[in-house]
Amino acid sequence: MKTYNIEIQRLKSARHDKGLIELGVDVLVLPRPARDEGAVVSCLSLPVDDARTLVILLKQQLAELDKLNPRSRRSGRC
Repeated sequence: MKTYNIEIQRLKSARHDKGLIELGVDVLVLPRPARDEGAVVSCLSLPVDDARTLVILLKQQLAELDKLNPRSRRSGRC
């Protein structure tokens, strides 16, 4: 499995469609050398301001998805 360093340079949009949240972003993707630690991991990095924006956008999109559920299923209980 290849590993990558992924740097988010700009968050452009967020939308949901059929249970899938899509984020429009400008990213820089560079190959990352595999380490001998056993775990193969890619790394996603973004500035704090973009991270805060991402959390806000995700909360908004999840709230929109919750509105589509019937009232009896919004409580989070199964």
